[in-house]
Amino acid sequence: MVELVVRAGRSPEELAKEFEPSAQSIRTWVRQADLDDGRRQDGLTSAEKDELARLRRENKILREEKEILRKAGGFLRAGDGSAEMKYRLIDAEKDHHAVSLLARVLGVSRQGYYAWAKRGPSARARRDAELTEKIRRHHTASDEIYGAPRIHADLREIDGEKVGRKRVARLMRTAGLIGVSRRRGCRTTIADRRAAAASDLVKRKFEADEPNRIWTADITYVPTWQGFVYLAVVLDVFSRRIVGWAMADHMRTELVTDALAMAIHQRRPSVGVIHHSDKGSQYTSIAFGQRCEQAGVRPSTGRTGTCFDNAITESFFASLECELIDRRVFRTRSEAERAVFSYIEGFYNPRRRHSANGQLSPAEYERRHVIKSIQEDGYAAA
Repeated sequence: MVELVVRAGRSPEELAKEFEPSAQSIRTWVRQADLDDGRRQDGLTSAEKDELARLRRENKILREEKEILRKAGGFLRAGDGSAEMKYRLIDAEKDHHAVSLLARVLGVSRQGYYAWAKRGPSARARRDAELTEKIRRHHTASDEIYGAPRIHADLREIDGEKVGRKRVARLMRTAGLIGVSRRRGCRTTIADRRAAAASDLVKRKFEADEPNRIWTADITYVPTWQGFVYLAVVLDVFSRRIVGWAMADHMRTELVTDALAMAIHQRRPSVGVIHHSDKGSQYTSIAFGQRCEQAGVRPSTGRTGTCFDNAITESFFASLECELIDRRVFRTRSEAERAVFSYIEGFYNPRRRHSANGQLSPAEYERRHVIKSIQEDGYAAA
């Protein structure tokens, strides 16, 4: 029949009248012959077309399995890999993949999942959900800065929760909550060789028994669309509190003297407080030395070319950079100054938990120190 149509030029309707098959059947045979003879535009025979369809189905399944395994990797690492954790993953992904496929890839039975779903979440799962909601709230309150250690401290002190730190970390991973933790490398200072620098009175011993014994200081910059704005800080070693700071569009000596003036005005230190910095020209200038002498401040400088001699201030700048500067784009210097003000005075000093303070903020650490001192004085008097 095909030969008669293709080679002899007979029509299917004409052949249908002469032979038994219908015209539609003859046309179907002709189309199939075209496919088998390679006359399709894609050049595939029927057998090749069937094989291609099979491979596409298998490829689709493999892609799904790979996606499921990728999701399961992060999900199960956050938990214990138990059947319940796998059932929870199936429950979370059942709108995107078939339950039977999810169960097969995860190595559990479909019937087991349905039985688990009928029972509902366990007491531990309900407790995890409750804790996750509190964790999410504290994470948001910290502007998504806090990681597990500080969230754990918030749960303990604010909510009164008795929960392990590892469990908090696991729940944060499961919920996709990540704290800011990147730290930048050290910076080194180019000293003014003509200036007479003060000796090193600290020698990397960043410890103090009470406030206003040792201050450390340094300068950093904040990029804006208008250019850099420079920040000088004075930090109290006792509590890691920023006690003085100043910002300007220059790095002249006035920048560091303004920060020192703020520290002196706010803290009213007794004579002899140590002010430790690097050997930058601002801190070795005559004007800065005179200001220290007038206020009874003892200047101290670390060695040139080693940031570890002023590591405590470098640590603050690293926190400032990864928690604020790297997460914002500042169009103007004024915008940057307002943001730095909010970070230091609205978050870092009064609220941000510091590991060196036993996860207390600098302000709270000092407040408790004052209370403890008053109590000890009372006991001594009694």
